[in-house]
Amino acid sequence: MCLTCVRQCSFDALHYDEELDKIRVTARNCVACHRCVAMCPTDAINIYKNPLAYREHDVWQPEAQRDIWRQAESGAMILTANGNARPYPKYFDHLLLDASQVTNPSIDPLREPMELRTYLGSKPDGLTLEKNGDGSVGVKTQVGTQVKLEIPIMFGAMSLGAIGYNLHKALAMTATEMGTLYNTGEGGLHSTLYQYGANTIVQVASGRFGVHHEYLNAGAIVEIKIGQGAKPGIGGHLPGEKVSAEISRTRMIPEGSDAISPAPHHDIYSIEDLSQLIWSLKEATNYEKPVSVKIAAVHNSAAIASGIARAGADIITLDGFRGGTGAAPKIVLDNTGIPIELALASVDERLRQEGIRNSVSLVASGGIRNAADIVKAIALGADAVYIGTAALIAVGCHACMSCHTNKCAWGICTQDPALARRQNPEVAFKRLSNLLRGWSLEIKEVLGSMGINALESLRGNRLRLRAVGLSDTDMEILGVRPAGR
Repeated sequence: MCLTCVRQCSFDALHYDEELDKIRVTARNCVACHRCVAMCPTDAINIYKNPLAYREHDVWQPEAQRDIWRQAESGAMILTANGNARPYPKYFDHLLLDASQVTNPSIDPLREPMELRTYLGSKPDGLTLEKNGDGSVGVKTQVGTQVKLEIPIMFGAMSLGAIGYNLHKALAMTATEMGTLYNTGEGGLHSTLYQYGANTIVQVASGRFGVHHEYLNAGAIVEIKIGQGAKPGIGGHLPGEKVSAEISRTRMIPEGSDAISPAPHHDIYSIEDLSQLIWSLKEATNYEKPVSVKIAAVHNSAAIASGIARAGADIITLDGFRGGTGAAPKIVLDNTGIPIELALASVDERLRQEGIRNSVSLVASGGIRNAADIVKAIALGADAVYIGTAALIAVGCHACMSCHTNKCAWGICTQDPALARRQNPEVAFKRLSNLLRGWSLEIKEVLGSMGINALESLRGNRLRLRAVGLSDTDMEILGVRPAGR
C-alpha cells in the first residue's frame, strides 16, 4: 500500500482505488516489464502468466487468435518491437568450439598475453617493403584508413528518439572507456555528444535526419544504412509524440512531427548509385573516415556484399533477422530475413572466393546474446559484432516488446521526461562497461582453450567449429564439419 508499484507502472496495469483503499490490477495492460517487482520495497509482488485457457489447436494458436481480434477491432497494422520471437533454429546454439589438448596446447590468458584488438577498414592482401635512404626498411604499400577496436564488440545503431538521451550518453561514455565504438542510428548526434566523436559511428539513412558536414566529420566511421535485420525492405518511423524539442533540433525536423525514413534511398537504385554515395561521403570527410554499408541478412546477401565491396565500401554490416528494433510491423518482424549465422558464412565465403575478402571488414549483428555467440561469429567470418538488445537488457530492459508505445517503464525507449529520468547515465555506463569487460574476459578464456592468443587467428577459421543437430545443407552453408569428424 505504499503505492510504489502504482507510480512505477507506466502501462496502467496497476491503479489505486481510493474508495475501496485497494490496489486494482488490469491484467491485460501488463507487459511483464517487471518494473513493479524490481522497485517494490517489500518484495511483495510477483507476475504470473495469465492462466486463461484456449482450446488446443495446431493452426489457430492463441497468438494467432489474439492478432485477429486486435485487427478486427482496429483495422490497423499490428506493431511490435525487439527481435523476432518465433522459435526458428538458433544456429549459434548448434555450433561447438574445438578446444586444444596435447598436440596444440591451450593457453592460460592469466599468464600469457591475449590480443583482442582488431581493425576495421580495407586492408591490403600483402605489404611491399622498400629501403629508405638511411638504410632503414619502410612500408611501400598504401594502407587505407583503419579504425582500431580494443575489443571486437560495438554498440549497434539505436537512434536518439528511439532511445533516450541518457542512454545515448551512457553508450558514448562506455565506448570511450572500453576502446570501442557506438552507433548513432539514423537520428543524428546530439550537440553535447560530439566530444565522444572518436568513438562514434555516424549513420546516414534514407531520411537523412541530422546529416550535415559537421556531423559526418564528427565520427570515426560513416555508415550508410540500407536495411536492418528486424525489418528488411522497410523504412523507419519515429512517432511525432517522441519528437521533443531536443529530438527536433538534432534531427532537423519540426517538433511533434512524424520522422519517416522511406524504405529505399531515393538516390540509390543500383550498385553504381551506392558507389557514388560512398565516394561522396569519402569526399565530404576528406578520405579520412572508413565508410560502412549496413544491409539486412537476406537470401542473396553474398552477391549484394560482393557489389558493395567493389563499390568502394570499407566495411559491410550484416544484420540478421533476430535484430531488435523500436517498432516494426509484426508480420515483417516475424517472417522476413534470414539468420545472421547463414548470411555471415555465405558472405565471407563469397568474398574469399572472389579474392576481395581483405578489401572490406565484416560486422555481424542481430541476436548476439553472449561471449560465445561473439566467438562463433568471428569464426564464421566476422571482424567484429554489434550488440543492441543485449546492451538494453544490461540497463534494465526486459524485452517486453513495447518500445513503440513510448511508455518504457525503465526509461530506455521513451521521450516522456518523467520516465526518461529513470535511466541514470552514470549507472548505465557502469553496467555497460561491466558487461563488455566480463565478455572480454570470457572471450580470452575461450581463445586460450582453443590454443589461440590473437583474435585475428580465429577470423573465418571455421575448422575450429563443429556442428551438432544440423542438416547437411546447413553445415554446407556454414562451412563447418559435424562433431566427431
